[in-house]
Amino acid sequence: MPDKFADLRGLRLAVLAPISWPVPPPGYGPWEQVSYNIAQGMRARGLDVTLYAAGNSHFEGRLRSVLPISLNEDRALDGNVFEGIHIGTLFEEAERFDLIHNNFDWKPMTYALARTSPPMLTTIHGFSQPQILAAYYACAHRSFFTSISDADRDPGLRYLGTTYNGIDASQFTFRDAPGDYLLFIGRFHPEKGTHLAIEIAKRAGMRIKLAGIPHDERYFDELVSPHIDGDAVEFLGEVRGARRDEVLGGALALVHMTTRPERFGLTLVEAMACGTPVLGARMGSIPEIVRDGMTGILCDDLDAAVAAVPNLHRIDRALCRKHVETNFSVERMVDRYLDAYRIALRERLPGAPSALEAAARKHDWWDRPMAFTDIPTRPPSLHFDE
Repeated sequence: MPDKFADLRGLRLAVLAPISWPVPPPGYGPWEQVSYNIAQGMRARGLDVTLYAAGNSHFEGRLRSVLPISLNEDRALDGNVFEGIHIGTLFEEAERFDLIHNNFDWKPMTYALARTSPPMLTTIHGFSQPQILAAYYACAHRSFFTSISDADRDPGLRYLGTTYNGIDASQFTFRDAPGDYLLFIGRFHPEKGTHLAIEIAKRAGMRIKLAGIPHDERYFDELVSPHIDGDAVEFLGEVRGARRDEVLGGALALVHMTTRPERFGLTLVEAMACGTPVLGARMGSIPEIVRDGMTGILCDDLDAAVAAVPNLHRIDRALCRKHVETNFSVERMVDRYLDAYRIALRERLPGAPSALEAAARKHDWWDRPMAFTDIPTRPPSLHFDE
């Protein structure tokens, strides 16, 4: 008997994106960027895609929005109000679709409790705080789940698979010659290890460029800013578009010594697409993304990271690019999501939790061996904002 879900062309798909930034974002906004890549990729495969996003988003297909501009671009907009309207609008129109792909964390799952909703797949982009697990557990019978890395899975949830975030490598310029500086790019927050990147560069006698936005002002002021001198440690601010491409490709390596396991790390993939290897912490999803000794060097401590710096120029930059094209392309991501869509369409609703999943939900989250082992230990003298 032929599989009616083998060919999904014409499938009416709703892609729900966050509204913190437009889709795609002009700079920072990883969830928005991935939502865009999914929507564009599915449209290219012949699916009938409607993207629910901020009104100043740019999408070649059908765009549905409840606000003219993203929340972070107009602070007068109340996020709680417009996020609720944004999600509610989709579910008011849910019967128009065959499938909903949720990229907006846990809140949309509470709307999916209505039995008239079509099947929903939720990409879990990371658990921002342990308390939200209650929502995932309560709604697990209404939404299928995929993870963005094996390392980021919670043992109390069932997953259709792991789908790594994909990028369009053609948007990144390959450079075959290593540069003469190290690079940190991302949020300035203790979990991202900006202070560790600075220490590694100083001890290795290398210049380092810092690109990004201060997510934690006190952390930036006390542990990052005092080192910035415009020479050995250069602050670039947020870099976008061609400038971001130039900075990524011109580095000897991207330094990503996180203090908590990374959920995925889209910047790692973008750097390797430019040919730039990664000097990273051997934790979380980083070993899934970076091939140690081939597309970067993974380390267990600062001493090892400092010692690795002289070897970074030996990494084959062409192999870094090939690794991304093979494993982290939009096409590969779309293939994996289409497989997940087929399962969701066939089964309609997830099954009951297994005995192991149910047991895992009863443990205190501090004791979990797999989930939330990434809560960072805070320096006793500082109390950083979440």
